[in-house]
Amino acid sequence: MKLGFVSAILDTWTYEEMMDFASNHQFTCVEAACWPKGKAERRYAGVSHIDVERVLEDESYRKHIIHYSKEKSVVISSLAFYPNTMDGDARKREAAAEHLKNVIKASAELGVNLVTTFIGRDQRKTVEENLELVKEVWPPLIKLAEECGVRIAIENCPMLFGPDQWPGGQNLMTTPAIWRKVFEILPSENLGINYDPSHFVWQMIDYIKPIYEFRDKIFHVHYKDIKVYPDKLNECGIMSYPLEFMSPKLPGLGDVDWGKYVSALTDIGYDGFTCIEVEDKAFEGSKERVENSLILSQRYLKQFVI
Repeated sequence: MKLGFVSAILDTWTYEEMMDFASNHQFTCVEAACWPKGKAERRYAGVSHIDVERVLEDESYRKHIIHYSKEKSVVISSLAFYPNTMDGDARKREAAAEHLKNVIKASAELGVNLVTTFIGRDQRKTVEENLELVKEVWPPLIKLAEECGVRIAIENCPMLFGPDQWPGGQNLMTTPAIWRKVFEILPSENLGINYDPSHFVWQMIDYIKPIYEFRDKIFHVHYKDIKVYPDKLNECGIMSYPLEFMSPKLPGLGDVDWGKYVSALTDIGYDGFTCIEVEDKAFEGSKERVENSLILSQRYLKQFVI
């Protein structure tokens, strides 16, 4: 397995500075953030280490991205853009889909051939209604990915962290039951999963068992931990906004059993990209703390992944 990190945490770093950091600290890959330029609508979004529109228009820029990656011996594991392509607002939905198309095409142009994203959700519609929306929104995106030779990996984060995402959350593919239904609707070899165990922990779902069932659909892996606070859970229950009873942590500082997790990945023969995702508020506030969060996470995970 190749150990890297999601670049969004280095939000003020340039592409070159981000890759320098990865190289200097012996990370072998990065999941490169590719949001459109502009103000972020939420934490950890809006970061653009690679300008995909420029990749498609400027050959010298495209060559620079590829060359710098090779020079630093840091592989770009995927181009990352996590929008809501099924937003209830048609304009937002269309804008997200259009940028995602550019990310897919840029991933092909750069030879990355993998995009990590969300499938999205209209948060005020039922699961059944959203499955119908999948049939409307996603076939053109999957067709483009197939034509470009790009795989799409959907992360299993519910995106349900506050009142602006209530009641249904902004990402449909959050459970094994829904994965099965979406894969039936979109039976493409180019559609798979960006597997993050932390989101199963706070949903009270077994985060090991699905690894075996969906072994052929796991295209990319995240390392993010989660800490559930039992006293808070007993007070507010699982129907509260999730941040009321849990918080993201660095790997090893939460409730994921990383030995069992990596063991299951080795059982299925997974030897692809595994990226640390930092959303631990305890490591925010300065450049040094952010960098240390990645270094500490790498130090912990190296007992499992070389």
